Amino acid sequence: MKKLLNIGFSVLFLGMVSVSCEDDDYETIQSIGKIRIDSVKIMQDTMDVHTIQSIKTYSTYSSQCEGFYGYDYIHDSELERSVTAYKYTIEGPCAQGSHVGISQINFSPRQTGKYTFRFWNGGSSWITKTIVVE
Repeated sequence: MKKLLNIGFSVLFLGMVSVSCEDDDYETIQSIGKIRIDSVKIMQDTMDVHTIQSIKTYSTYSSQCEGFYGYDYIHDSELERSVTAYKYTIEGPCAQGSHVGISQINFSPRQTGKYTFRFWNGGSSWITKTIVVE
């Protein structure tokens, strides 16, 4: 019985050591920064209250080391929203060449009205879209 316990603990210890020494399959994020939204696609410019609509944004990344990180989604007022996209940049070897990334926001209005969205397009430029909620 004692011999079985020793073997069991040895196997457990070796398993833990081998797992902790494995290489990670992900790269380290080097930085986070704004990325301009090149275009916006809204499927319906009129929708019902309490429904969900996906708003797609398109941005151009300069290499495969960059990708979508998240949005800064600000309620400027009851019916106005400002959206800024952020990208991550990772360390390591990456394929060069630009690529377009598609991301989305799920919009689910809680009241009726005419919603105005402003999407950051670089510098002081914004893309403005309107959705009427009935």
